[in-house]
Amino acid sequence: MNARITRRALLLSALPAAAQAQGFAGLGQGGDAFAEPQRGDSLVFPRDHAPHPGFRIEWWYLTANLADPDGTPMGLQWTLFRSALGTAQGADWATPQAWLGHAAITTPERHLAAERLARGGIGQAGVTAAPFDAWIDHWRMSGPSLSQVRLRAATPDFAYDVALVADRPFVPQGDAGYSVKSAGGQASHYYSQPFYAARGTLSLGERNIPVTGRAWLDREWSSTPLAETQTGWDWFSLHLSGGAKVMGFRLRERDGSAFTSATWIAPDGTPTPYGDGAFRAEPLETARVAGRDVPVGWRVRLPDRGLDARVRAVNDAAWMDLGFAYWEGPVGVEGSHDGTGYLEMTGYE
Repeated sequence: MNARITRRALLLSALPAAAQAQGFAGLGQGGDAFAEPQRGDSLVFPRDHAPHPGFRIEWWYLTANLADPDGTPMGLQWTLFRSALGTAQGADWATPQAWLGHAAITTPERHLAAERLARGGIGQAGVTAAPFDAWIDHWRMSGPSLSQVRLRAATPDFAYDVALVADRPFVPQGDAGYSVKSAGGQASHYYSQPFYAARGTLSLGERNIPVTGRAWLDREWSSTPLAETQTGWDWFSLHLSGGAKVMGFRLRERDGSAFTSATWIAPDGTPTPYGDGAFRAEPLETARVAGRDVPVGWRVRLPDRGLDARVRAVNDAAWMDLGFAYWEGPVGVEGSHDGTGYLEMTGYE
């Protein structure tokens, strides 16, 4: 959610244009034959690291805030989306499961992104829970468990190879992993791992840059995560000084209102969820990006935790000009709490 919403959610490129009018990227369109999230269903690990093919959409969404030896901020994204194009069962090329991968690197001067498409059932893409392995072609996140993985992607313009290790538990979002997305009750199953320590190499052309930092994984699955009236979202994942983490999002409605949700994650991994209205995100500054005005500076507040901070993009031009266009990039945090994080924004036309 990736609200990382459901940061997290753009893979429905196989849907017809008419479906895409039903909420951003067609995410307001469901289907009676698909499974829907149920409040009270417990998350079970490692089982739930694997795909949930009865649901229409799902993702494994990894972002990392990194720095080179001089302290220059950098970011990377690695995302694997699964989309069920129908409920009929099939093997090989007849499977209804489609896969989409996004990879990106962002520095203060450059933003580079790439995309890969695959059909399930032929070994080109997939996920296994234990040992953990998620891949699309040669882009891969794998390791003995999802708490210890190696992340790799390579394109003609950039590459990365980063080790990720987490020493705290996975964090359920919302009500024990049941994350509500609208006043009408649309929801997803959603958990995160915001405690990865990251170390590895980013490659830009002939430059191989050693980097260290922190990474955040979002896992989410649903069939109708948005209401038909919701046009997009602004999603924040923040690493705060002192060790706390914050996930917060606002889902924008056509009438100008918004539905919000947040989780305060203590340094030991204990989550405190907040419902609609507790989290506040106010645009302060816009930039002209890819022919549209996009908010790149924000005031973010969670008054119950004393959070009142300015969130600012590292690179205004972090536009993902892929099958579904959206903005995603690293941010800095200053104010009541300092830190770093990632911001995802969709639906800006």
